[in-house]
Amino acid sequence: MSFCDVAVEGAIDEAVIRRLLPNRIKVQGAYGRAGKPDLVKRLGAYNAAAAFATWIVLIDLDHDAACPGDYQLLEDESPGLCFRVAVREIEAWLLADHANVASFLGVPRAAVPSQPELEDDPKQTLIGLARRSRLTAVRELMVPRAGSARPVGAGYVGSVISFVGFSWDPVAACSRSACLEACMRRLNELP
Repeated sequence: MSFCDVAVEGAIDEAVIRRLLPNRIKVQGAYGRAGKPDLVKRLGAYNAAAAFATWIVLIDLDHDAACPGDYQLLEDESPGLCFRVAVREIEAWLLADHANVASFLGVPRAAVPSQPELEDDPKQTLIGLARRSRLTAVRELMVPRAGSARPVGAGYVGSVISFVGFSWDPVAACSRSACLEACMRRLNELP
């Protein structure tokens, strides 16, 4: 059994990393969870800590670069740092499991994009699908109320974390997400 620390933008990202880690690796501490600007600000400290222990940092690419390889935030990565970038957002990885996400949201499989990493805003794609759901609970929890300034519904985070923990199949999702597949491969290489 080995241990690692993780740094993420938010609670959904943490749930995804925990789900992706091989059984032989346990999360010792989770940090960040205060958005992307805070994660970027603290990245140097996480990298320094990775000189002494294994650290996994997961960040969304958003529109900060054309591809993860062009998204350079560190000059020199510590040997213990596993820095991963989700294209465009972590929600693309969830959408990549089209069968389970369709079932979870109560929408036809055909409504789920076949290439989620090409979606301009995967989180809003997920919200858009939830808006079309035949399930009242999905619409009420995940979709922001009319006139709300919030980008997501009040139950969005909890609903998505539940999906990640109980229904999401990352192996199936790899067939539609090269970025997720690369992340899983790298996590499996960790000591």
